[in-house]
Amino acid sequence: MSDLKIVCWPDPILLNPARLVKRVDAGLEDLVESMTHTMYAAPGVGLAANQVGRPIRLAVIDISPQDQEKDLHVLINPEIIHAEGEEIMEEGCLSLPGFKAEVTRATSVVVRAYGLDMRPIEIEGEGLMARALQHEIDHLNGKLFPDRLSRIKRQLLLRKIRKAIESGEFGEG
Repeated sequence: MSDLKIVCWPDPILLNPARLVKRVDAGLEDLVESMTHTMYAAPGVGLAANQVGRPIRLAVIDISPQDQEKDLHVLINPEIIHAEGEEIMEEGCLSLPGFKAEVTRATSVVVRAYGLDMRPIEIEGEGLMARALQHEIDHLNGKLFPDRLSRIKRQLLLRKIRKAIESGEFGEG
């Protein structure tokens, strides 16, 4: 198990939808273990496979505080089947290190996915869990949090990121 390199924007793997996982094998199980280790080391509350260079519909999420027992969720081929409410909160991303913005998301979601045993699961998330589920599924759909901002706010944020890239202060994932 080792930390994986986190891919940073504007890498094309982040901008395209990931493909469905058809089966679980030892390679996928190893990937889940490495992604989990990488997420905890970052530290982050979620990580999508395309953020580590694997364009497949796989994500790991754990919103538990670092000093508490782990509550890891492994999601294969996740999809949001219900969303309600609306909340604006500051959000960041491991693929956009150092940048945050106020993002509007549903306050409650229901996600259908498969676990590592390829059995169907349903997760109901509220608050931070709902936000993390939406954020990681956005990644798998080729979207990052700036895509959820107004055009002007998105342009301003991306201009700041490009400036950081040019100065060499961005992309150390």
